Amino acid sequence: MLLDFLYNLSIHSYVLLLKLISPFNKKAKLWIEGRDRLFHKLKSDAERRKLRSASAKVAWFHCASLGEFEQGRPVIEAFRKKYPDYKIVLTFFSPSGYEIRKNYSGADYIYYLPSDTPDNAKEFVKIVKPSIAFFVKYEFWKNYLTELNKCKVPVILFSAIFRPNQAFFKFYGGFYRNLLHLFNHILVQNENSLELLKSINIEKATLAGDTRFDRVKQIVDNRKTITAVEQFKNGQQIFIIGSAWQMDMGVLIPLINELKDGTKFIVAPHEIHDAEIDIWRKQLTAKSVLFSDTDEVKDLASYDVLFIDNIGMLSSLYQYAEYAFIGGSFGKGLHNILEAATFGMPIFFGNKSYQKFQEANELIHFGGAFPVENMEELKTLYQALKANEKNRAKTAEICRNYVLNNVGATQKIMEVVESIAKK
Repeated sequence: MLLDFLYNLSIHSYVLLLKLISPFNKKAKLWIEGRDRLFHKLKSDAERRKLRSASAKVAWFHCASLGEFEQGRPVIEAFRKKYPDYKIVLTFFSPSGYEIRKNYSGADYIYYLPSDTPDNAKEFVKIVKPSIAFFVKYEFWKNYLTELNKCKVPVILFSAIFRPNQAFFKFYGGFYRNLLHLFNHILVQNENSLELLKSINIEKATLAGDTRFDRVKQIVDNRKTITAVEQFKNGQQIFIIGSAWQMDMGVLIPLINELKDGTKFIVAPHEIHDAEIDIWRKQLTAKSVLFSDTDEVKDLASYDVLFIDNIGMLSSLYQYAEYAFIGGSFGKGLHNILEAATFGMPIFFGNKSYQKFQEANELIHFGGAFPVENMEELKTLYQALKANEKNRAKTAEICRNYVLNNVGATQKIMEVVESIAKK
């Protein structure tokens, strides 16, 4: 009871904190405003849904943010194909997921997730009336899981990954272990996660793999032409800097300024801040252009650096690149390297915080990815590959094949879904 009280107190405290900082923080403001009158909208949509088809079942998918959505997307679309009569409700915790995917056509209804209080969870489940619920990767909301369990709604966690240092596997982790027992089935990304679950007597678990491989293969299969980027490339090699932060650009800007070998650069920041992009452009000696200005530029081929000042198109940009640096691992954590890998190219990233990402470790082992400490090391590795096209192509093929050899998680997840849906 005490832990339940402390958990609920932490949820209320978190919401209060966001309200206090929302006038000064854009993300906090979106988080709060996105939940304003949310239950009114839920009820209104539920009434319309009932009028259109009183017998329609609902499948609820919840993703924390954009990355988890991309991970869940292949399963959402496979579920839609297998069960076309279901209405799909998609929720997000974070504005960075909701604001970018609020018009996603693969779901019938898209909302922010109300904060995880007992009353909110009870009201949400009562209104939405899901027949089955899915959580992607890391989501362990105690009150929602408890309410779904009370209402006998099957709950599936997929693309989950666990590590020994998590509270689930510590002597003090009973509260967290109990949450895992509220899932009807957990589908994990790797063997280590499966063994960890078995060590705490979680038996309803299956090794399915990582749905991100399925998603990035979809991106390749359905690639979209970006005319402005084709004009910018103009037959030259491109080095793309994906999900860039200031700590990454502190290494990359000196590299761009030093290299005079004809390679062009695309810079896609992880977050779009006009002032920050302006500072980066001023630090460059190379000629740069914003993507938002490309319609007005007559000779894009004359520019050396293209800055992407929008969110959502990065995955489509990798098709034009021969090299990639993926940001984040000079700071808190490496961002998605699979989107670059699936198009086939050598991948570089900072050497500080990539170790917990299985795909990074495996691609390093296979020779497709390279952690670097500084600009000098990055320059040496890049120039060695640039000077030997055979080796560059071999490295690119390692990355491409790594993705192809790991697709199939969605099919395994759907097999479990079908077995649960029959009950």
